[in-house]
Amino acid sequence: MDKVNILGVRVDMVNIEQAADKIMEFMNEDKFHAVFTPNSEIIMHAYKNAAFADLLNRAELLTADGIGVVYASKILKKPIKERAAGYDIARLVLAKMNGSEHKLFLFGGKPGVAEEAKANLLKEYPDLNIVGMRNGYFKPEEESEIVNEINASGADMLFVCLGAPKQEEWIDRNRSALNIRVAMGIGGSLDVFAGRVERAPDFFCKTGLEWFYRLCKEPWRIGRMMELPKFAATVIAKGKKYKQD
Repeated sequence: MDKVNILGVRVDMVNIEQAADKIMEFMNEDKFHAVFTPNSEIIMHAYKNAAFADLLNRAELLTADGIGVVYASKILKKPIKERAAGYDIARLVLAKMNGSEHKLFLFGGKPGVAEEAKANLLKEYPDLNIVGMRNGYFKPEEESEIVNEINASGADMLFVCLGAPKQEEWIDRNRSALNIRVAMGIGGSLDVFAGRVERAPDFFCKTGLEWFYRLCKEPWRIGRMMELPKFAATVIAKGKKYKQD
């Protein structure tokens, strides 16, 4: 797959459909695959943290979750045609898994969220095989127990919803211990599946204004949103120094 190097993070130039198809291919391969969906905030974190950048680049699939990443690719003359958000990819993967032999494990969120997500997902995808759930509150010493629980479930797809960068670090740290085919970090998507959080209307998502909708709903995000202009300025000033394939 073609990639664009954005401040040291090599993002795959795929749309939602292509990403979902690639994940389904991964699930038919007898080995582990990590899927991350970095937005501009995550890429800025990687820009400042070389170890985290290396962690992201070890993933088998990196998609552009955020209009800022799409704009950055255009600045670098390797345009990604479509924002491929983790939530949208996950939705399409769920549709493709529905009625198949693939098994899903839900990991993350507050106590009770995964159970609510399962109930809602089964209403929409009645033939989806959800074989396990675990909330995202745990102590470091419980990590091996969680990995064993996931492995014992027989799942081949794992949704990890711990928030960035915790979920990416957890997946990378346990990739050799997990007996699954795909682990995908999808942040707060589990809360949306559970109905606890409302996603932005399609208009805002399709026009790249989801960040504005979320800011209106959650004004406390203003500090995080200020990273967006910093990211754009950094790409313009430093982005072309990174070698493109």
